[in-house]
Amino acid sequence: MEKHMSELPNIQSVFFRAITDHLEVIKSIPAQQELLERIASVMTDTLRKGRKILWCGNGGSAADCQHLAAEIVGRFRRERRGLPSIALTTDTSILTAVANDYGYDAVFARQVEAIAQPGDLLVGISTSGNSRNVVAAMETARAQQMKTVGFTGEGGGRMAALSDHLFAVPSRDTARIQEAHILAGHMLCDWIELDWMHANAAQPAAQPIAQPTGAAQ
Repeated sequence: MEKHMSELPNIQSVFFRAITDHLEVIKSIPAQQELLERIASVMTDTLRKGRKILWCGNGGSAADCQHLAAEIVGRFRRERRGLPSIALTTDTSILTAVANDYGYDAVFARQVEAIAQPGDLLVGISTSGNSRNVVAAMETARAQQMKTVGFTGEGGGRMAALSDHLFAVPSRDTARIQEAHILAGHMLCDWIELDWMHANAAQPAAQPIAQPTGAAQ
């Protein structure tokens, strides 16, 4: 069946609306600057004490977890030593085994139970704030004397009560919330790196790992 012209995508309905809505959401972030500074402080304090930052989320939020953990373990902008951060979304054997044996709601909580220690930090990402497996992981983190940070959308959902610090994007549009999450995540990575470089200014910068002699170029 032919679609009416009004139902077809066009620049006004797709590009202009997305850009306009995106900018409106991004312009709201400065109002939460003090909150983001507190989250940055908790993250840097965690790493300075030799503890680790754990991340969990589903779908696009899982991708954000992996992205931001990679920035911390690898680097964001500057040469430095690697810092401990783990996305709980990556080990398919653990995820499928736990989901099969205990149900999908337990896939992150079981990992927190297994590898987290008091003083570690869990960052839960859910645009609704109600993802059951993220909520369960945050409950487990609280029980294990961990700090918790929530990245959510408007209202915070069930995660609001479980987050020591909650970054709730004032939107209910999943795509726009995720865009704000990754912007905030990048700012936090920048802050963490600058803090680490300042605290360790007297130490030589980390050098890239050398390849074995004869390694392929």
